Amino acid sequence: MSSAAQTSTEAQTKGGSPRGADKAAPPAAGQRARHEALEPRHMPRDFSISLDAYNRGGTDRFIGRVPEGLVRQEMTGFEPTYVNIVDYIVRITHRIWEEKDIGYIYDTYSHDCTVWDDLGLQYGRDKIVADTVHTNNAFPDIRLVADEVVWAGDAEVGFHTSHRTRILGTNTGFSRFGPPTGKRVQLWCIANCVARANEIFHEHVIYDTAGLLKQLGLDVLEAARRFARTGAPALPSNFLAAEPSRLRGQGKPASRPLPDSRDDIDELVRAAFQTIWNRRNFGAIEQVYAPNAVMQASTGRVHRGTGQIRSFALSIVAMFPDLAMSVDDVYWMGNPAEGFIASIRWSATGTHRGHGPYGEPTGRPVTLWGITQWQIDGGRVTRDWTVFNEFGVLTQIVA
Repeated sequence: MSSAAQTSTEAQTKGGSPRGADKAAPPAAGQRARHEALEPRHMPRDFSISLDAYNRGGTDRFIGRVPEGLVRQEMTGFEPTYVNIVDYIVRITHRIWEEKDIGYIYDTYSHDCTVWDDLGLQYGRDKIVADTVHTNNAFPDIRLVADEVVWAGDAEVGFHTSHRTRILGTNTGFSRFGPPTGKRVQLWCIANCVARANEIFHEHVIYDTAGLLKQLGLDVLEAARRFARTGAPALPSNFLAAEPSRLRGQGKPASRPLPDSRDDIDELVRAAFQTIWNRRNFGAIEQVYAPNAVMQASTGRVHRGTGQIRSFALSIVAMFPDLAMSVDDVYWMGNPAEGFIASIRWSATGTHRGHGPYGEPTGRPVTLWGITQWQIDGGRVTRDWTVFNEFGVLTQIVA
């Protein structure tokens, strides 16, 4: 670890933020909704507070007691049992989902929290409690196994976390999709949360719902039609701050060249998304991704190598020829020597005018949104986890 990285970590763990996070008083409920933007200084410069550090010796040894040997972090306003933000995320998830203390949501989510899921906006923690009960009823043996927690921020501006999990369970109870099937499922989920003073007040979460339905043996398109008929929420046209449409007439998408230095993660991410998705330079995938990169995508798809990743991008744009992509949030952890891992929340608008796995073109406008995590080594993406609202897209197409 470089001396600069050590200094950065010491400042974070001792509460030495330039803005005085160690002196910050817990904000009032109304202040909690204030979603402050992160700056580069809020990004951890190493992996001393990480899932790998947490998992030395196994996650289970930390559950139910104050973990020993973990790097401590200033956690003003949080319950004293949590030593850092990764500890907080892993243990509240375990307590709620596996220990079945679903009511702990009342202590770890604000009453007026906003949660964007596959289908739209869910508001308030009572809705979160109800949805959690529903899922536990459908999959009584459900487990959420942490695979990665990307984080940034501090106790003052709020901790931003991108929690990638593998969900495992057996469908032995009724669900919104129908009676029990007895099928065993395994799927990815990424939840991006913002927490302050022990409460999550803003969340974007993507479940691989289309992948879930396929594993249950259900017809995904028919399930989308049923949801559309019953008035299930669909994403509004102004879902996020994505460009409303591609430039028309003589206009053209702005050029944003890939940076020579790959240490500026924010610029690398935004330039790569603009170049590949909005400029349609699919050849740039060879410059962004390592030749043997692996992408873990929605509905259980796995793309290996730049050729398959390029084919995936082409298939999306072929179905939505006017696709316009927007990067809505980026944060990361790491350094050039150890590599980086970044969380990227994005959204896109487009019109279903092309052929592909979503059926014959309907001409309907849709909004896509998703969360991507990139592992970056030597300036290239070596692993990509991308989950997006595929089931939500289908509900918009068949509505």
